[in-house]
Amino acid sequence: MSKLFRAVIMGPPGSGKGTISERIAHSFGLKHLSSGDFVRENIAAKTEAGVLAKTYIKKGLLVPDHVMTRLLLPRLEEMTKYSWLLDGFPRTLAQAEALNSACDLDVAINLNIPLETLKERLQHRWIHPPSGRVYNMCFNPPHVQGKDDITGEPLIQQEDDRPEALVARLRHYKDVAKPVIDFYKMTEKAKGILYTFSDTETDRIWPNISTLLSTKISTIQSDARCASTH
Repeated sequence: MSKLFRAVIMGPPGSGKGTISERIAHSFGLKHLSSGDFVRENIAAKTEAGVLAKTYIKKGLLVPDHVMTRLLLPRLEEMTKYSWLLDGFPRTLAQAEALNSACDLDVAINLNIPLETLKERLQHRWIHPPSGRVYNMCFNPPHVQGKDDITGEPLIQQEDDRPEALVARLRHYKDVAKPVIDFYKMTEKAKGILYTFSDTETDRIWPNISTLLSTKISTIQSDARCASTH
């Protein structure tokens, strides 16, 4: 009998969350659940929560907590047979509390990347808005400059990735993320699940995350085997 494994990954824009999430999903067979993908799917399907989310996005606003939890939690409740990694949620303390009430997490990964590194990465970041695919002109450029690899549609640089908006955006992330990080440090149910990784390169962070997850997953599964034999 194998026990399911549930994890979240947090980090500011440009921290490499997407890249690390893909590596975790590939290496450990977890479902990679992206909050951005869920939002786009709900908008495309014109669900009630999707229509609500779209009204905020069109105004350039963040989707509020009550809408994000309505988008995410029902989907997580459907994932009862899968181990998963959730990327992009929780972003706020209210979201962390809602997630904590809905399920037990095994690990919360926090990426702590220096400000100068984030600024450098985000200045070179271009995205394909319909899919959310992200390119970096320095280390992950598209095959054809300015075009999405899969659809050939144009890429854009987001307004808030431009240098003048970056510092304010990253400062806002830090302010909002601190209560979430403290929640995973302090809350009785969540205590001991937070692991913070710091470096300027994803390739140097990855071996440490891989080692942590190998240890955690094998411990959880051996505990489940012991429980099933008693």
